[in-house]
Amino acid sequence: MATSNEQEQSKAYILAGMFTLSLRLVVGWTYFSAFWRRLVLENKLLPDAPGYIGEKFNHFLPNSIGIRPVIEYLVSTPDLLWWAMVIFTLVEGIVGLLYMFGFFTRLMSIGVLSLATGILLGSGWLGTTCLDEWQIGILGVAAGFTIFLSGGGKFSVDYLVERKFSLQKNARWLVWLTSGELPVKVKRFAGISVLGTVAIFILTLYTNQEFHNGVWGPLHNKSVKPKIEISDARLENNSLSFDVYRVEGADVYGSFLIGISLKDADGNVILEKDGEELATFPVANIRNKYVARVAPGKHSLVIPLGSKATLTVDDPVLSGLSQGNYELVLTDISGITWTKEIVH
Repeated sequence: MATSNEQEQSKAYILAGMFTLSLRLVVGWTYFSAFWRRLVLENKLLPDAPGYIGEKFNHFLPNSIGIRPVIEYLVSTPDLLWWAMVIFTLVEGIVGLLYMFGFFTRLMSIGVLSLATGILLGSGWLGTTCLDEWQIGILGVAAGFTIFLSGGGKFSVDYLVERKFSLQKNARWLVWLTSGELPVKVKRFAGISVLGTVAIFILTLYTNQEFHNGVWGPLHNKSVKPKIEISDARLENNSLSFDVYRVEGADVYGSFLIGISLKDADGNVILEKDGEELATFPVANIRNKYVARVAPGKHSLVIPLGSKATLTVDDPVLSGLSQGNYELVLTDISGITWTKEIVH
C-alpha cells in the first residue's frame, strides 16, 4: 500500500494539474489554432497565394538571434522552405491538440517549449503597437516548463489511461512523457523548479533587452518605421546596380519606394526615378534573393520586410560618367530617405 507521504504527493500532482488546466487549454489552442488558420480556415501553405506562411517566416530574418542562418538558408531555398512550413504547421497542430487533451502531456510540453523558443528567437523583435511576438514566445516558454512540472492532472487523457491500464507500474519512465508523480524527491524537485525558473527569467530579461531595450533604455521598436540597407552599389556602363535589404518596419506593410536618385559630388541630380516610374520598374531588373519579393506596386516599388534584392537601373544618362564620388538616394513614401556613397 502507498504510504501517507506518497498519497500526499500523488494528490499534490493531481491538484497541480487542475490548477494549470486553463493554462494548458489556452496555450494549447494558440498552437493548434496556427494549424487551424493555415489549413482549415484558409490555405496559407500555397507559395504563390497572398499570406503564404513562408513570407511571414521571411519577415523574421533581419533581427532574429541565434537561428538567423537557419532562417536565411530556408528562405533562400523555396522548395525546402515549403516542406519546413508544412512540417512546422503539422507539428504545431499535433502538439497543440495533444497538449489540450493532456495526452503525453510532458512530451507535448517539451514541444511547446521548443516551438515557443523558436518563435521568441526568430520573431521576438516584431510588434507594431506592443511587444506582440516577444510576449507570445516568452509566455509559451514559461507555460511549457510549468506544465512539464505539473503534468496533466485529473482532467487529462493521461490520467484516464493510467487509471485504466496502470502503465506506469510496469514502465516508470513513461511518467516523464505523460503525467503523474515524477520519481524525484521533493528537495531535488524544488531545485529543478528554481533552476528552470531562473533560466527562463534570465532568457526573459536578455531577449527583452536585446530586442527592445526593455530592461534599460532608451526603448526602441524596430517594427514601426521602415529601414532599408543599401550595399554593393556600383556604376557600370549604362547601368546603376545596388542591393536593397529591408531590415525594419511593420511586417504587414511594405516600404513603398517612390524615388531613386543619383547625385554627383556637387549635389547635381544625374538620374531621378519617381514613384510612377518605379511602379513600372522592369521585373527582369529585379533579382530577388528570398521568398519575400521586391516588386512593382500600383504607385511605387514595394519592398516587404525581410526582402533582399539586386536592382539594376538602365539609363543612357549613366553612360560616360566621369570618375568621382556619387550619392545614391532612396526615398520612401513616408519621407524617409536612405543614402549610399558610390565611388566610380
